[in-house]
Amino acid sequence: MGDTTLWVFGYGSLIWQPGFAHAERLPARLDGWHRSFCMHSVHYRGTVETPGLVLALDAADGAACAGVAFGIAEPEADSVIEYLRERELVASAYVERMLPLSLADGREVEAVTYVIDRDHPLYAGALDLEDQAAIIARAEGNRGCNADYLFNTAAHLAELGFADPDLEHLAARVRAIRASGPGPL
Repeated sequence: MGDTTLWVFGYGSLIWQPGFAHAERLPARLDGWHRSFCMHSVHYRGTVETPGLVLALDAADGAACAGVAFGIAEPEADSVIEYLRERELVASAYVERMLPLSLADGREVEAVTYVIDRDHPLYAGALDLEDQAAIIARAEGNRGCNADYLFNTAAHLAELGFADPDLEHLAARVRAIRASGPGPL
């Protein structure tokens, strides 16, 4: 544990597909932010013609987001940051911030965290769940269908014991939409 020099907070696909080596992996909580399908995706889970939605952290008073903190050892820190910037900043809709996390083992750390830029054109705002489900059910990008992103995230959050009623509702609704009509499956 003593060689961890960088922390990264995962709240969406980083939970189930971090893509980098880590020395530690612990449940964590970030206060003042909530996980939300508030970012249009025109690269990974949608296209310019048919944007998808991906998760971002949106600031909200009294909110808290459960996720996973990854501790990175010194030798890998620079390459992990480089990888994350290439992956997460592709559309410049996320802002890289160092934010305080509470780890499950009681430690408090500062972690690299990607939050939404509300002034960016890809910021979708607070769409209602039915609108989110309609978009997610049909969108597909170069990393696959938007529904799989939702399903993977919801399943991994449940596996970790993190209740997220909105994601659970969305997953059920998207499954129903995809079962009822044409569209990418």
